[in-house]
Amino acid sequence: MKIRAAVLRESGLSAPFAHSRPLHITELDLAPPGPGEVKVKMIAAGLCHSDLSVITGVRPRPLPMALGHEASAQVVEVGAGVRNVRVGQTVVLVFVPSCGHCVPCMEGRPALCEPGAEANGKGEMLEGGYRLSAAGSHVSHHCGVSAFADHAVVSARSCIPVDDSIDPVEAAVFGCAVLTGVGAVVNTGKVTPGASALIVGLGGVGLSALLGARAAGAHPLIAVDVQASKLELALSLGATAAVNARDPDAVAQIRELTRGGVDFAFEFAGSVPAMELAYGATRRGGTTVTAGLPRPDDRWPLQQLSLTAEERTVKGSYIGSCIPARDVPRYLGLYRSGALPVDRLIGRKLALEDINEGFDGLASGNSLRDLIVF
Repeated sequence: MKIRAAVLRESGLSAPFAHSRPLHITELDLAPPGPGEVKVKMIAAGLCHSDLSVITGVRPRPLPMALGHEASAQVVEVGAGVRNVRVGQTVVLVFVPSCGHCVPCMEGRPALCEPGAEANGKGEMLEGGYRLSAAGSHVSHHCGVSAFADHAVVSARSCIPVDDSIDPVEAAVFGCAVLTGVGAVVNTGKVTPGASALIVGLGGVGLSALLGARAAGAHPLIAVDVQASKLELALSLGATAAVNARDPDAVAQIRELTRGGVDFAFEFAGSVPAMELAYGATRRGGTTVTAGLPRPDDRWPLQQLSLTAEERTVKGSYIGSCIPARDVPRYLGLYRSGALPVDRLIGRKLALEDINEGFDGLASGNSLRDLIVF
């Protein structure tokens, strides 16, 4: 079938993207779903820094590529052997499809699925090859999802059914921002009630982590960013204090607020200075978790002695160390109960034609989680 999709043909074009227009709204050919695959009609897709990093060239990917990886959609066709979803269901799309058979999957760590990561790096489907083409030449898939399109073919392993009581547009952010942010707190960090926590970087993922930390009972709960508006929002969402990262004494402020540093520090900005701040504000015996995606060649100069002498822990978190089939329904349930007011993190709702302008907003650091709504 013919579809409309936002396709990146060249990375590294300069901002503002409203002028350079790196994403082209293009007609593509979409092949039918094969065994283990599903065709979906997109409902909404979030604009995320993982997409922006491909646009800027920070994370090289095979081009041309149809971008987008965080989305909600409706199932319109299923391939042979698909049992976990049915036609007509609303689903959240997860951007690392798990094979279920590699060592990480068998260990209960599907976010680290090896065939899933390999397929995503190649711009292919988990089942192999491509389902998108233009004029007979293939177009790469972004994370097996390519959500900036009116339709897509995805692995059934990327699909998590959503209860009808959930707003299908708002459900889109559960595929990345909520999974990554809340998961970093409850799965990777394992924050306990009464433990102090720090959130560095208040984008969609960081704000989701803030909500997760509040729901987990973290106290005090400190938010750090460079944008005053984000710090104000964090306070309204339950942060007990807010610190501007540009303040030269930011670490000292956090240590004073927490009598020596936080039990858990979470870094979501994807930068070395943010990681240095998070680690510097972590107490002796504490844990620093990073879920940010910096440039591949960035290096963080760690004082190795502190790991031993202060019994520190540093951990990475990818997609919130999640098990999607378990965690998405749990987080949706918390949202439904009011414990995770994710709707307050959603910003503008844009048309596909406005996607380049949308990424200008994301790059500025001022936007919330903007959505493309179909």
